[in-house]
Amino acid sequence: MVPAAAVILLLAWIYPSDTLYFHIGETEKKCFIEEIPDETMVIGKYRTQLWDKQTGSFLPSTPGLGMHVEIKDPDTKIILSRQYGSDGRFTFTSHTPGEHQICLHSNSTKMALFAGGKLRVHLDIQVGEHTNNYPEIAAKDKLTELQLRVRQLLDQVEQIQKEQNYQRYREERFRMTSESTNQRVLWWSITQTLILIVTGIWQMRHLKSFFEAKKLV
Repeated sequence: MVPAAAVILLLAWIYPSDTLYFHIGETEKKCFIEEIPDETMVIGKYRTQLWDKQTGSFLPSTPGLGMHVEIKDPDTKIILSRQYGSDGRFTFTSHTPGEHQICLHSNSTKMALFAGGKLRVHLDIQVGEHTNNYPEIAAKDKLTELQLRVRQLLDQVEQIQKEQNYQRYREERFRMTSESTNQRVLWWSITQTLILIVTGIWQMRHLKSFFEAKKLV
């Protein structure tokens, strides 16, 4: 029987909340890759800070400074492209399993806002059941603590099933790629062998004609 601690660790490992921060200039664009199964909700939250030379630290950005968010699915199809403010929240649902590209860049055209400095962006990406606000769900549906816990477990099981389906999808694609590569290598080897045989036959005929012309044979 699997220990309870191992189950909790597994559930925490699948779709953790990715929190990070990065620096960008006014014309820079930062992109991140997130592997997401199909039919999975993703919520991204961000806030920006602008470097202040006087204080020597990052301060909250002015309201005139914002971000443009663009998200592409594994087929490079744009599923979200929108302008946001200095602090924002974006949401999308994946319809194709695979690597989704999340890109952010400043939508400001006022150089005075940057003044040669850098913009710090704090980004928090939540995937799957981590996007659910369970206190709000409990209040809305009037769930008891036990009912809420059962709801959380059901959502976690659903995410595990989606992750397993996605892993099977990846394994299938890898297997198809490997088989295709092996087939190409086989045909290339056969082609090389045929070229060597034809070259050898041609050389033998050429040498025979040469010796016959010189009356050596």
